Parts: sequence; C-alpha cells; structure tokens
Amino acid sequence: MSLRIRQPGVLSLLQDRGRFGQHHLGLTTGGPMDLEAFLLCQRLLGNSADCTLLECSFGGLEVEVNIDTLLCVTGADAPLLINGKPADLWTTHRVREGDRVQLGHPQQGCRNYLGVVDGFQVAPQFGSTATVLREGIGGLRGEKLAPDDVLPCRSDTQRPRLRLPPAERPHYAGQLTVRVVPGYQQQHFDRLQQRRFYSAAWSVSQRADRMGYRLEGPVIRCDIAGIVSEGICLGAIQVPADGQPIVLLNDRQTIGGYPKLGSAISIDASRMSQLRPGGTVHFAAVSPHAAHNALHMHHWRLQHLPLQPLPEE
Repeated sequence: MSLRIRQPGVLSLLQDRGRFGQHHLGLTTGGPMDLEAFLLCQRLLGNSADCTLLECSFGGLEVEVNIDTLLCVTGADAPLLINGKPADLWTTHRVREGDRVQLGHPQQGCRNYLGVVDGFQVAPQFGSTATVLREGIGGLRGEKLAPDDVLPCRSDTQRPRLRLPPAERPHYAGQLTVRVVPGYQQQHFDRLQQRRFYSAAWSVSQRADRMGYRLEGPVIRCDIAGIVSEGICLGAIQVPADGQPIVLLNDRQTIGGYPKLGSAISIDASRMSQLRPGGTVHFAAVSPHAAHNALHMHHWRLQHLPLQPLPEE
C-alpha cells in the first residue's frame, strides 16, 4: 500500500505544513514553498491541511502506484501523464495498483505538489515530517527522495473526484510584485537606497533555493556592516555586504546578522517560490494593517473556492 519512486526528478521532498516551535533548538520551519498550491491539493483530496505531500521542484518525477486511491497534482504548469495519457492538474484522479504517474518539466512555475488521500504515512521528527536537507531531518531519511523509495499511504475508493475550475487556478508568470512590510532596520538605508530598492527590477539569481531567493540588480548600501544576530522570519529581506538582497524562505537559518529592509508578506513569498532563475521581482511597501488584511482575505478565498465534482473515470 504505497507509491514507489521510479525517478525522483530534480528535487523531490516530503513536506507537511512545516516544523513550528523548534527555533530554540536551531531547527527551521521547512514546509511547502508554495503554500497556496499545497493547501489546494489538500482541499481537493479532502485531507487535513497538515497531511504529508510530495513537493517536486523542476519536474522529472515518475512514480509507480501500488494501491487504489485518489491522487492529485497542483502547482506549476507541467505535463502530467497517467499510464502515458495526459491528465489534468488541479484535479483528483482515481489511480489503481500498477498505474504509472509521470510529471514532466514545468513550462511556467517550478514547483508541484503530489498528494494522495490522507497523505503519505511517514513518522514525524520534532513534530513534523517536513524535509530540511541542511538539517538532515524529516521525510524518509532527512534526504531528498531517491529511486525505489517507498511512500506508504492508505487506500481510498470512496471520496468523490473534484477539480478546481481553470478560472480559479493560480497563474505563474515570469514576474511578480512582492509586498514588503518595512522593518526597524530600514533606518540604516538612506532614502536614495530605499528608492533604489523599491524602483528596481530585480532578477532571480541562479543561486535561488529553498533557503532563500538571491536577487541581482543595483547595489544597495547600508550604513552598518551587520547587527547582533537575531531571529529571522519568513520573507525577511537581508542585504549582505555585496548589496544584493536575499529574500529568506522556508529553509532559512533561524538567526542572522545581516541588516534587513523589511519582510515580504507570506502570500507573496509563497508565490515568489514559483519564479525560475531569471524571473523578475518588483517590491512595494505596505503597512502591517494592509498585510494582515491581505492575508485574511487570501485564507478566506482558499477555504471558499468552488470545487467542481467530476464523474468517475
């Protein structure tokens, strides 16, 4: 009763919502880079929000099904094949023992989420199954998935098939405006540096990863070289000595000593994770009040998006 990995693709990791409350141990949050696609996959399957799914970055995944269940893939615009036949993303499919599922390389976006009913049944570590490679914890062995890995799961033949209507699906473009809540260290960047930061079109570096998205553009100067190390939140925008900002994401370190301009709001940090190297980022400052409103409206929308029932295949 499992899925077996035939080809893991470029980078495939098991993730639940993340590892919370463990920063005092030096353990970061981890979890899905694109929380929106992750949560919509759970909702389509009828899962709780914290079930364990597979995050596949840049495609190339192939799995063999050894159970009868529902399967769903959300996220980047990548070709999905079931037994060699094209299948829709953002749709639950009834798969049976012996089926083969292939996920190609994305045309838009870069991360997909593959889920089954009740998620993959793996043991949590420090309260979570989220895989963090730097820390060597989570998933099966604290590592990325490899050929012949077995992902235990439960059979289900009762839940209805659903799909998210095309008009409601996220669209992953090559550019994004990221809303930023300015931080108290912004005072160490003079007005010229702040205008430079907010007016520039930043390019996603080849060194962008789950720890943080490094950006390339005009050099941003600060009147201090560093600060006493302090806790770092999701979306924190550090400016190291080379003046090229880094937007810190799920696998960020728990503390850091670079000055920060502010923090990207979580919704936009999530969307940013679908940008490929070479993608373009613009920043716009918003108030904490506006950030809270945007977050609550986004969560309400995710919970109330209409799902369409489908006939059995």
